Amino acid sequence: MNKKRILIVDDEISFTRLLKLNLEQTNHYAVRVENRAEDALSTAREFRPDLVLLDIMMPRMFGGDIAARLRADANLKTTPIVFFTAAVSKTRVKEHDGVISGFPFLAKPASVEEVIEQIELGLVKVSPREHTHSRLSRVSPWVEAIFESSLRNGISRHQEFLCQEHCPVNQGR
Repeated sequence: MNKKRILIVDDEISFTRLLKLNLEQTNHYAVRVENRAEDALSTAREFRPDLVLLDIMMPRMFGGDIAARLRADANLKTTPIVFFTAAVSKTRVKEHDGVISGFPFLAKPASVEEVIEQIELGLVKVSPREHTHSRLSRVSPWVEAIFESSLRNGISRHQEFLCQEHCPVNQGR
């Protein structure tokens, strides 16, 4: 059996260790973990994943920046990405068909079964941009705005942006 290569990029070491173990126990996946966001691109270049599970909010680098770098790399630009984060609730993701800025989106915590379902959906190589704009999630406007900036401009200035009007702590001021 040809195992699918899954790259998990998330700064939570205990979470990634457990998820890796659970995915590998299915005997369907070869899993590589990168806990340092700034090393994600080099790890992806070396590992050549079939799919990337990518956290959004990480120290030192925003997940949208990593996605932009993956999309800019000639060898990785078609690699499916599934964003996996605690920045939004499961209810909000479900309300918007699990799509933010045209990418599949999974809220933490999620069961192993939910993660596998998203991986399998991503591996069928249905372009995330095939979702219509009307289905584009407004799960968290400040996360989406940062994310869109990253994809449009390459590297975002998310730390500065988070302190501006779209930051949840600044809403209503």
